[in-house]
Amino acid sequence: EQKTPQEDGSEKDKGWPVGEGGPEDTEKRGGTQGSTLFIEKPQSGTVTVGGNITFIAKVEAKDLLRKPNVKWFKGKWMDLASKAGKHLQLKESFERHTKIHTFEMHIIKAKENYAGNYRCEVSYKDKVDSCSFDLEVTESQASQSLDIRSAFKRSGGEGQEDAGELDFSGLLKRREVKQQDEEPDIDVWELLKNANPSEYEKIAFQYGITDLRGMLKRLKRMRREVKKSAAFAKGLDPAYQVDKGGKVRFMVELADPTVELKWYKNGQEIRPSAKYIFEHKGNQRILFINNCQMSDDARYYVTAGDEKCSTELFVRDPPILVTKGLEDTSTYVGEHVELSCEVSEDDANVKWFRNGVELSNDPNSRYKIKVEGKKHTLVIEEAAKCDNAVYSVMTTGGQSEAKLSVDLRPLKISLALEDQTVMVGQEIHLKCEISENVEGKWYKNGQLVEASDRVKIYHKGRIHRFIIASAAVEDEAEYMFVPDEYDTKIPCKVHVVDPPKLHLDGLGENNTVTVVAGSKLRLEIPITGEPTPKVMWSRGDKVQYSGRIRAETYSDSSCLVIDTAEREDSGPFRITLKNEAGEDTALINIKVVDIPDPPQAPKVTEVGEDWCVMTWEPPANDGGSPILGYFIERKKKQSSRWMRLNFELCKETTFEPKKMIEGVDYEVRVFAVNAIGISKPSMPSKPFVPIAVTSPPTMLALDEATDNSVTMKWRPPDRIGAAGLDGYVVEYCFEGNGFSQSISTDQSEELMEPPFNVEADEWIVANPELTDKTKYTITGLPTGSKILVRVKAVNAAGESEPRYHPQAILVKEVIEPPKIRLPRHLKQTYTRRVGETVNLVIPFQVRTK
Repeated sequence: EQKTPQEDGSEKDKGWPVGEGGPEDTEKRGGTQGSTLFIEKPQSGTVTVGGNITFIAKVEAKDLLRKPNVKWFKGKWMDLASKAGKHLQLKESFERHTKIHTFEMHIIKAKENYAGNYRCEVSYKDKVDSCSFDLEVTESQASQSLDIRSAFKRSGGEGQEDAGELDFSGLLKRREVKQQDEEPDIDVWELLKNANPSEYEKIAFQYGITDLRGMLKRLKRMRREVKKSAAFAKGLDPAYQVDKGGKVRFMVELADPTVELKWYKNGQEIRPSAKYIFEHKGNQRILFINNCQMSDDARYYVTAGDEKCSTELFVRDPPILVTKGLEDTSTYVGEHVELSCEVSEDDANVKWFRNGVELSNDPNSRYKIKVEGKKHTLVIEEAAKCDNAVYSVMTTGGQSEAKLSVDLRPLKISLALEDQTVMVGQEIHLKCEISENVEGKWYKNGQLVEASDRVKIYHKGRIHRFIIASAAVEDEAEYMFVPDEYDTKIPCKVHVVDPPKLHLDGLGENNTVTVVAGSKLRLEIPITGEPTPKVMWSRGDKVQYSGRIRAETYSDSSCLVIDTAEREDSGPFRITLKNEAGEDTALINIKVVDIPDPPQAPKVTEVGEDWCVMTWEPPANDGGSPILGYFIERKKKQSSRWMRLNFELCKETTFEPKKMIEGVDYEVRVFAVNAIGISKPSMPSKPFVPIAVTSPPTMLALDEATDNSVTMKWRPPDRIGAAGLDGYVVEYCFEGNGFSQSISTDQSEELMEPPFNVEADEWIVANPELTDKTKYTITGLPTGSKILVRVKAVNAAGESEPRYHPQAILVKEVIEPPKIRLPRHLKQTYTRRVGETVNLVIPFQVRTK
């Protein structure tokens, strides 16, 4: 079964270029999906032995919030991060201007077996991008051997001198610590040779082959070189194996013993020394390599003339044994755990597994691997339930496993939650303390509560807090804290109380509610409070619960009901709320409004030809609503049909009806109007008749003046009217009482206004009794005085406007000589028959004493 290898920093002693995949892996990896992170991929390259080469990968950081993670691999799983050293350097840089990450792998003084397939893998969050490339190392005389067998598991004793066929049977077998010498040998080469290529990796993992690709390449090359030789009667075997520190023997048999023979290791000629010993036995030529080390693991060949015979030498380390195995461990959640074992060599390659899955030594992993010489320790800082598993350790020569049991420590409640009663708007603060530092969950009435802007949840050490800064009524509930992984429940009850409150925002000024008389009032007052407050309505000392006036209470409001409102229902009503958190009360003024009472009967204070002036008093009761105005109606006394006189409200208590018929009896009445409606009509006024004074008399003139009297004459008024004419009043005043110096001398001019200023009480009535004549003599006047005269017509409606004489009159008799005023017709000739009467009227003018 193929498993993904992990980075393992414990392989420092084996050299970095040790792992390659099977021959077919290059083609498989070449088919990776399109690049999602790379903007420049590393390209395949060629380098000579001892040369340097650099591979570059670039990743754009424009859409990345942090640096991507990049790994370099040789083969399919060999992480090269742990192999960095003098031959391998990994570098990275970031260009802020272009926002590009550059990752470089430098291979320094390349060796022949550095060749192979490499892979660069970049990852960011859930995105992974991978690119494969090849390195070809060409041979050079200066090339050095490469420890390609360093990752093999080893077996066998020291000083082995067998130079026969390479025996893989003891190479990477799975052994138990105490039974490794009893298991049968397994020929890994035979397994690989006969297996399907798809099973190469499975076999390599099972038997510990870490450089499968290199092994297959070398063995494949050996098979290709097997051919019949004319120079060699017997050539080298395809491969040899020897344990580290042992001795190996290479032998060839020449067909011609005189031919010069040379030995080479990785292309470099071998010279005789204490390590390399040459022997000649007839046609046999023998090379001994003493004290074999991992550097001797290489390709060897021998030349005889133009012919060459080659072989592979595999040097294997002795197996790493587990000298002290893991022990079963039991612990509690949160405890520090260490699983330790000891192996036979310092800093050996040891792999850890959890339930068969290999553990990495990633810095972000919860599992830390610690190496102290031969002691290897798996560290878990804070054990959790998920760490319950079987942990095992594997070396090249054995393995050990142990079971880790992580249980919950018995939980003790140091501080339980307490029941609370809080006011609305106050803070809810729940606090508990338990014996273990574990997370937990909070529940409200069995429902999980998550932290939010309003709900704050805190955990510090063994203390857990639940805080609501401003409590609301809906926060009343049963709360519970449940520690994670425990069945323990820590409950409490939170009781949220809210003082009762009346919400009177919708009422008028002074909490006044107006209702029309006769209608139904249903006054709903919103109330709040937790628990629901008790409501009581009262009026004076009487509590209202039933009848025409009653109270109805609900969970969020209370209603005052008045079925048929009456004026007597006006007044203050008190509502009181009570609960355990407090009390609230308020006075609500009920105002029952109605149409106003009718005004008193109006009075007619003045009449005219077609009008009158009427006044009235406002109604005694305005119905609880201000009077907006009045409507006025009139009718003829003998009629029953009233007629509205105004369609816009009269704001005053005085009105002047017009367009009445003079001489007809009328009555008037008044309606008062408020916001509720129109009152009933007032009582009718006393009947009245529209009448008018006459127009002033006309043609006022002096008829005769004597030494003590003045006779005035005039004509009746042009308009007399329905009231008729009762008579005239003649008035005069003397000179010196306001005469104007510019008195008109035009005798034909009739004056309606006096030509001078005279006070009303300075006029003297000449006739105490009305005169029905159009001529009147004012007597008893001082001789030589001057007077001004006026005349007024009088009827039932009163006195008319006066008519003034246009000039002052001198009280003195005037003597004038006779004067004939011959008419024009008398200036003609009259012709009459004999016997006819002749009558001639001769007018004359004369004034005598």
